[in-house]
Parts: sequence; structure tokens; C-alpha cells
Amino acid sequence: MLAHIAHAHGSPSSTLVLPAEQLPSSEEALSRALSDGVAWLAGHGLSAVTKIALVSASEHPLFDLDYRFVQVIPGDPVRFDFRGSCGHSVLSSVVVAARLGWLPRLAPGHRTRVRVLNTDDHVVCEVDECVRDRTTFTAHFLNHPAVPLRELLPFGEPTTDLPYEDGMIRVSAVSVGNPYLFLSGHDLGVGTPEELFAAGEPLFRTMTAIRRSAAHQYGYPVEGAFPKVAAVLPDGEDGLAVRAVSVPSWHPTIALTGAVCLGAARRIRGTIPFQLAGGETGRTAPLRIRTAGGCTTSAAAVTGHDRDSELAWVSVPEKAVSFTGTVSIDSFEPHVQKEDSCLLSI
Repeated sequence: MLAHIAHAHGSPSSTLVLPAEQLPSSEEALSRALSDGVAWLAGHGLSAVTKIALVSASEHPLFDLDYRFVQVIPGDPVRFDFRGSCGHSVLSSVVVAARLGWLPRLAPGHRTRVRVLNTDDHVVCEVDECVRDRTTFTAHFLNHPAVPLRELLPFGEPTTDLPYEDGMIRVSAVSVGNPYLFLSGHDLGVGTPEELFAAGEPLFRTMTAIRRSAAHQYGYPVEGAFPKVAAVLPDGEDGLAVRAVSVPSWHPTIALTGAVCLGAARRIRGTIPFQLAGGETGRTAPLRIRTAGGCTTSAAAVTGHDRDSELAWVSVPEKAVSFTGTVSIDSFEPHVQKEDSCLLSI
């Protein structure tokens, strides 16, 4: 089977993009197939690829692509998490789909509508620039209809005291794009953005323990990838410094879904991002997000007032993706759905 690899700049891993119709749909059978595929990657020097996207041309009249995300959880044996999404992998899938001819050739202004099957998110990927093998997008995460802000709080409140193995900590649980836990760096004993970016294994272990506790609260596998967790600190006007945990280490920047969720959380009165980004002051301005690996912005459109406020969309600009190449993974062949393979032989 031909597979395609693309890398979204700032992501901890490139994405392996596969044709969904050629592989099993059930998690059990798909896990067997992907285990063989991941073993092939490891044997060919590509073990760092831990994100997989299964894509197909959408049968829904409002969308161009259907997308299913799979997070590889390294270990022996390797495991897979099917629960969440990855915005960087969505963009990588658009780049690959265009190269396969499933979409019109990408050009500035072109918009691709993606239906995320894991989370039922609707993402519009708008091309800003195309240069050789690199495409830059603005990603728009849409809610139709708009969603009340209070429904974005899985624990029902802007902040919650969450027990974990070392005691209790205040968290803001917000779910937009992916479920996230936002922690104040001050509550973790970190005073400045520079200290946050330089923090090592002790802080990583603490944040991982907090994430595991929250996973138990969500009813998710504690060894999985979701919910995500990030620590935040004030960083100037309309700005936050952020350090996030990924799989299996620190995220080099912040996930695209993390930027989306953080932009939304900043608009929800009482959350930790709302408080640390200045509260009501400048609440409607785009949020500037600084990480150790660079900066991005997140703009959330909220309608209504106070308790009736609703989230309409969140946009994150300047997300660049580079096409890496094509590989032929023969270990997928025993799992290929033969009746469909003729439709997608590229």
C-alpha cells in the first residue's frame, strides 16, 4: 500500500496519511493493521512518526474530506488512541489529498472542508500561501450551530479542584477540538515563562500525573493521550506563555487543537486562561500564545452576552505543512479491503 507523509511545522511528529477505504473500520481490526504498519516504520527508520490519519473523499455534501485520527502510543506492545483529533494532522491530510487529486490543486484562497469523524468537528482549511512543497493555512474550527460556552466545560465549572497522586490542584477543563486541562504555572511552582520553558522532568511527571487523574475522571484510559494538559502563565498584553505535554514527551510548541481550545477558554469567564490573560481587559482581542518553539495566535468568535454566550468558531493562522514523501508499506497488504482497493489505487 502506498502511504504518504507530511509534516506540520511545530508538531512533535509527522503524520502518516492512509486511504481509509483500504483498511478495516473496526478499532480491533484496524489496530492489528496499524501495528504491522508501525512495525514497518520502525524497521525503516521512521519510528518517530506517531500520528496516523485515515482519509477519504467525503460522501457528505457539505464536506470535501472525511478524516479519522489515530494517536500511536509507543511501548511494547504499541497501542493506539482513537478518541481525539489532531489539527496538525488535519492540515497534513489536506496536503496529501490534494497531491492525490482528491481535491483541486491548492492555491491561496482555496478552502477545504474537513469532517473529523473522531470528534464530529468541522474544520475549514484555508490556504494562505503555496511555495514548492510547503503550504500555509489558516485553520477555522466551526460550530454549526454555535455552542453555549457553558457546554464547553466538561466538569461543569470554569475551575475544579482535581485530586492527583501528590495532592490537589486547580484546573480548568475545556473541550474544543480536543479535551484539555489548563493549569496555572503559579500553582505548579513556576514563576516566569522562562522558568516554564526550561522546566524538566519533575514538572513533566507532575503534569502527566494530573493528566492521568483527569483521564480517570473523563472515563478515558489513563495510559492514553487524552485529555491533553498544558500549563499557562501571563505573557504581556493579550498573551499567554504555554508549555504542553504530548506523547511521549513535551510538545515542542502547542497542538493546533490546543491553540483552538486555549483561544476559546480565554473567552470563558473564570477559567484559568481567562484570569491569566487579563480577565475582561482585552477579552475580545486575538490571544497571543508563546511557546518555547515559537508564537501563534488564536481568535475566537463568541456571540451573545454573559450566560447566553456561544462559541461560533475559532481560527488559528500561519500553520505551515511540508510534504515529506511517499512510502510503500507492504505489511499493510494482508489487511487491505480487497473489494475497495481498486477504487483507490494511486
